[in-house]
Amino acid sequence: MADNIARVFAAAIAADPARPLLTWYDDATGERTELSGATLANWVAKTANLLVDELALSPGDPAGVLLPPHWQTAAVLLGCWSAGLTVRDEPGAVDVLFAAADRVAEGDAWPAGDRYALALAPFAAPLREVPAGYADYVVEVRTQGDHFAPSTQGGPADADLLAEADARATTLGISPGDRLLVDAAVHPDPRDWLLAPLLRGATVVLTGNADRSRLPTRADTERTTRTLT
Repeated sequence: MADNIARVFAAAIAADPARPLLTWYDDATGERTELSGATLANWVAKTANLLVDELALSPGDPAGVLLPPHWQTAAVLLGCWSAGLTVRDEPGAVDVLFAAADRVAEGDAWPAGDRYALALAPFAAPLREVPAGYADYVVEVRTQGDHFAPSTQGGPADADLLAEADARATTLGISPGDRLLVDAAVHPDPRDWLLAPLLRGATVVLTGNADRSRLPTRADTERTTRTLT
């Protein structure tokens, strides 16, 4: 069983880094953002470098992630896991917190050394107004290095997360080579929309604020093989 998320991610993109790996739709804004494996890997590396080089965090240090399913959420989570951090599920003290702009009020329950807010806007636009006590993730991460060498050992929670994701992949019927159309509201857990597809070598079309009437057409346009709704 795989026990290192960074290695699983690297293996998923190794054969064809230019292949579209994660395509994001927001039916509320009309946004469509397509990321190849190489492009997502660049964002992941920059995030990991922010955590390790800028914040001096170490494997096992706790992180909080108050973000919905989104392509930037994938970058944050995979960056945390590449740095060996433990992403906590419950409120509590953490070394770093990432929060969507509309969820910063929840940050009071997550005492953190460093805080980053995300606009989750089209074209990775920065925040128009940065909340007090936070830095803008998009602004800060762009200045980081493009390459990161993860530890040969996974984070302390990697094995359990991957085992759970493997079980979900089986339950959801995800097969190698699948291109999945995923309704983010129905499958908000990253084990479903991120880790399970990576384990199976599948690619994802992730839809936020989904207009259900558009999903059949999107499945045809994106040539998806399976719809998770």
